[in-house]
Amino acid sequence: MSILAFPSPSLQIDGALLVKQLHELGEIGADPEVGGRTRIALTDDERAGRDLVVKWMRELDLDVGFDRIGNIFGTLRSDSDDGSRRPLMMGSHIDTVKNAGALDGCYGVLAGLAVVRAFRAAGTKPARSITVAAFTNEEGIRYQPDMMGSLVYAGGLSVEEALDTVGIDGTRLGDELSRIGYAGELEPGAIVPHEYLELHIEQGPILEAENIRIGVVESLKGISWQRITVQGNANHAGTTPTRLRHDAGWVAAAVQTFLRELAVSAGTTLATIGMLHIEPNVINVIPRKAVFTVDLRDPDELRLQDAEHRLAAFLVEVAEKEGVKISTERLVRFEPVVFNAQLADAIEASAEKMGFTHRRMTSGAGHDAQMIARIAPAAMIFVPSRGGVSHNPREHTDDGQLVDGANVLLDVVLKRLAA
Repeated sequence: MSILAFPSPSLQIDGALLVKQLHELGEIGADPEVGGRTRIALTDDERAGRDLVVKWMRELDLDVGFDRIGNIFGTLRSDSDDGSRRPLMMGSHIDTVKNAGALDGCYGVLAGLAVVRAFRAAGTKPARSITVAAFTNEEGIRYQPDMMGSLVYAGGLSVEEALDTVGIDGTRLGDELSRIGYAGELEPGAIVPHEYLELHIEQGPILEAENIRIGVVESLKGISWQRITVQGNANHAGTTPTRLRHDAGWVAAAVQTFLRELAVSAGTTLATIGMLHIEPNVINVIPRKAVFTVDLRDPDELRLQDAEHRLAAFLVEVAEKEGVKISTERLVRFEPVVFNAQLADAIEASAEKMGFTHRRMTSGAGHDAQMIARIAPAAMIFVPSRGGVSHNPREHTDDGQLVDGANVLLDVVLKRLAA
């Protein structure tokens, strides 16, 4: 662990406990055979994770509450808190993808609790109340869009529409939220933050490759998700000439190739087909139907729009060429976000003060911070990810790097409370 300067002689992060809690939360939903852990939003395993986080909040004697979309809030009240001053907020999420690592999202929530614990251990109260948030359904695996809890919280999606969302397993989100006991009474957005900070693993290779300790995240890429359905004709694989086929599987492959070429030529655009289902999925039958998702990302809104337009034109072209019907459904569309400059400066100053190498950067992943930035000044802190790996059981950040990030977070919080 780091032996460099700490934020305050009287306020210090309990690094050993932070790491211990990350491991303990990481055991919930763990699969010893496949590896990793799976805590998809509003499942029984995610409920167990929520219960543990709430238990830790209550142990710190925080005021704990849930809103109607299931976001969890734990607040350390200042002595002067009369309800008129907005709290400084930290947070992230604890839901995961399938077979995930132990850090994505969880690190931001538990580091927020570590900051609050530093105040409790020192026997002091903050000048402004501090709220730690765990937002619902950040990953968007079971219910879409992703970052749903923070999006609803920021007013970008009505709570009624979110509760009526039907998941990929046919369940209704509101029903599952009630079933696991986290359908709260607070209206989303009832606790408006003064400022919002999110500590996160990078989930990319840049910090490790450049031997940099702290990432100062000043912007996030825009995200475009859509589902594409191709309707062709099934026929015998051995008797149907290529020129007479209406092959939905080939069209899906052609779109995949087009997207890779688009991404390479554009430079900053990323394109991914993450889900693909083909019918009838038989070795000797030409596919009659293909359903797949497309994930487009770019830090520049005009380039993201250009990628969307180029894909739409290619779908028209390939449908005519192969004699198939293609339909599209928009799932998610978020513009790029630029974070608050003062908060980014404060993060950079704290890293500099503590002797950590640092750099400004853009995040390619979506985060709750980009939603909260709609209603409050926000910024993010990154620590390195080994090999740039995330959403994977091999996701790893050294314990010392995790503690360093939490110390930077605490130092920034102290700066902003004094501002």
